[in-house]
Amino acid sequence: ALLGATPERLLGDLECAGFMFEALCERDLRIYADANDGVLYHYQDYSGKEIDAVIEYPDGEWLAIEIKLGANQIDAAAENLISISNAIKSENGRAPKALCVVCGLSNAAYKRPDGVYIVPITALKD
Repeated sequence: ALLGATPERLLGDLECAGFMFEALCERDLRIYADANDGVLYHYQDYSGKEIDAVIEYPDGEWLAIEIKLGANQIDAAAENLISISNAIKSENGRAPKALCVVCGLSNAAYKRPDGVYIVPITALKD
């Protein structure tokens, strides 16, 4: 097993499990991006704000995606996406076409009232 990562060990180290989950999601997102002529990037601005995954398309449109293992992290992830999107717009930059949180422990895909899409990992297939 990778790094001796048994289920018991991962449950005891949720931070490590979160990093592994993020890498798994990035792999899937890269496959989808490639299939649709997009490119997967990470984003960090000069103040240190980050977006886990950005998919950019040839026409300049892009998606901002946060990846979180637990549903208890959705609100903070959505707030981060909105904050960065607003900062980009305030500098006359091109805002993302969509904001999305991929979550490991969410059982339904939905759009929040603030416009952020929540997508369970199980939706990343086909």
